[in-house]
Amino acid sequence: MSKQFPSTAGFTLIELMVAVAISAILVTIATASYSAFTLKAHRAEAKSALLDLAGLEERYLSTNNSYSQTPSDLGYTAANWPGVLIGSGYYEVQGVAVTAPVLSLVAGVPSTPASFAITLIPVPGSVQVNDTACASFTVTSQGARTATMLGGADNTATCWQ
Repeated sequence: MSKQFPSTAGFTLIELMVAVAISAILVTIATASYSAFTLKAHRAEAKSALLDLAGLEERYLSTNNSYSQTPSDLGYTAANWPGVLIGSGYYEVQGVAVTAPVLSLVAGVPSTPASFAITLIPVPGSVQVNDTACASFTVTSQGARTATMLGGADNTATCWQ
């Protein structure tokens, strides 16, 4: 009299390990895609905030006949520009360069208008420092928009598209 065990249907250890390996590969791909997506979203927010800041400078010019180098003149609470956080806090203002107008009284020598250039960089320690393709954004009073890679190479065509 021999006892037979009933046949059980289930997964073998090999099948289970293959399923876990496939899941790990899919999670890795999804994580990389999500990281790239969030970097691009933070870039878009930074560009929007930078253009808003340029608009605030233009509004200040229209009422004061000069651009401002003080964040409080534009509605920010900080005393100085370097380090002022923009948007959700992934970028900060590296600097605002303001030049005063120069009136020329010499015939044939043109006057130069007031101007500004505002540059944003990723906040140190934030996830945005991993965005080496678009490490800084700059906008000027003439409307020029530029962006540089981590090494300083121009990447305006990619970053401002």
